[in-house]
Amino acid sequence: MSEALEQLDDGEQPLADDEPAGEIELEELAGDEELDPEIAARRKAALAHVRKWGDPILKTKARPVDRFDGALREEIERMGVLMHDALGIGLAATQVGVLHRVLVYRVQSQAPVSALINPKLEWHSGEEEIAEEGCLSLPTVLVEVERPLHIRVAAQDPFGEPVLVEASGLEARVIQHEMDHLDGVLILNRTSREQRKEAAKALREWRDQAGAE
Repeated sequence: MSEALEQLDDGEQPLADDEPAGEIELEELAGDEELDPEIAARRKAALAHVRKWGDPILKTKARPVDRFDGALREEIERMGVLMHDALGIGLAATQVGVLHRVLVYRVQSQAPVSALINPKLEWHSGEEEIAEEGCLSLPTVLVEVERPLHIRVAAQDPFGEPVLVEASGLEARVIQHEMDHLDGVLILNRTSREQRKEAAKALREWRDQAGAE
């Protein structure tokens, strides 16, 4: 979930201040047919760089980051731009083929992008909430996932400085979703067997259609 280290406004779809900035991987903002052609084209190009269902890297655990240099910050910026263009609100490094424990996210349209490196869940509430989640790596899929409503995460910023994030609601869900990616866990692993079967069917249909195009 995120976009460059600064907020990217160029070409954004208009959103209310309290609305998420696209798809989380959590939900679709709009079908490509409803988007401005230029934005739709940019989204398609960005999604081409996102690893999809069936790619083994999505089931691989990422490695801790120990070098906080310019190359890392460029990597984070690239991830942010891809997420922005894909109309996402979160993205993990494994989704772009990089085995680094790095995630980016932005849940409000006017908020700056946040990057968390080596995130660790320090605490979560006993109160949980069920909500639909989608994923840029799982086209066409939406499944119900139950997650803690409040969390506290310790991480590092792009310069290696420690950060502590206390999040609730959508922000907490997005961070947990992306942290799952860093451990090779997909939303299909966190939903019911019935929804998992339906999702697998939808993904096979998507793959067949994509292969025919």
